[in-house]
Order: sequence, then C-alpha cells, then structure tokens
Amino acid sequence: MSPFSQVGLLLINTVGSIVLLLVMLRFLLQLVRADFYNPISQFIVKFTNPVLVPLRRIIPGLGGLDIASLLLAYLVQLLTIAAILLVAGYGLPWANMIVWAAVGVLSLMLNIYFWGLIVVVISSWIAPNSYNPALILINQILEPVVRPIRAKMPDMGGIDLSPIIVFLLIQIVEILVLRPLAVMAHVPGGLIFGL
Repeated sequence: MSPFSQVGLLLINTVGSIVLLLVMLRFLLQLVRADFYNPISQFIVKFTNPVLVPLRRIIPGLGGLDIASLLLAYLVQLLTIAAILLVAGYGLPWANMIVWAAVGVLSLMLNIYFWGLIVVVISSWIAPNSYNPALILINQILEPVVRPIRAKMPDMGGIDLSPIIVFLLIQIVEILVLRPLAVMAHVPGGLIFGL
C-alpha cells in the first residue's frame, strides 16, 4: 500500500471516528436528557445540528429515542467503512457492510460506557465532587445505567461497587452479542471503530 493510501486511511479513520463519536454522544445526551447548557453539550449540538435538524424533519423520534441521530451514526459508520475499503483498494460488499456498520455502532456505544466508567472511577479517586463539565456530562450519561445496579447492591461502607458490575455487563454483551455478530459478518479487524 502506498504512503498516500496510508495517509488517506489514517485521515478517513480519524475523521470518521470523531464524527461518529460526536453523533453517538448526541444520541446519548438526548436519551438521558443531559444538561444541554453544558459547554461540551453545546459543542456537540452545534456540530451535529447542520445534518441532524433536516434529518429530524424526515425521521421523527420514537418513544423518546432520537432515531434520526441513531440513523446518522449508522450512516457515518457505513460511509467510513466504504471509504476505507475504497482507499484500501477493495470492493464494497454491501450485504456485509450493513452488518459491519451496526456492529460498529454497538461497539462504540459499549466503548463510550466502558471508557466513561474508567474516567469516572479514576476521577472519584483523584478529584471527588469535581465540577468539571466533562465529568458532569459523563456522569449524566452513565447514571441511568449505574443507578439501578447501585440501588440493588448491599451497603459496602461507602464503597461503590456498581461500576464493576457494569464493566462485567459490558464484557458479557461484547462476548455474547458483539463478537458473534462480528464473526458471522466476517468483520475485518480494525475496520470498525472500537473493535
């Protein structure tokens, strides 16, 4: 592969991953009803609005889910995969790519929760009760997942073990759902964000 192709792949992967991450964060912010006055939320909203607002006119929400942003994330993943394959000199196996894009979006969702939990756990040791906008936003995204588990956990003397349970659940979903889907669809390693 030529150096220009390698640079092209690097740029496509980087830009595609960042755009996909921002769109998925927009979906999650809407899902958990996060603080949209947070400066990071404002950036995400302003970045995604040019494409998302017209898309929402065509695709309405469903039961509180922002279907338009979920579809946009899927399309970004699909286009990124197509661009990577074209630059690498491969054909476009559309049937496989449709599944690859779904696996990529699910993988990114799990990674957001996984890395968000790591950030929250480390920050609780280093800077508990921090008012950093990023930490507030991460907590708002994670809280609907962590709260029900925390409520069922026995009192451990002020130590919150619920993140460990969430880590385990993420790994179980990855083993039982994500990996079989990736194997079934013959997902090439490194092609999809997060795998």
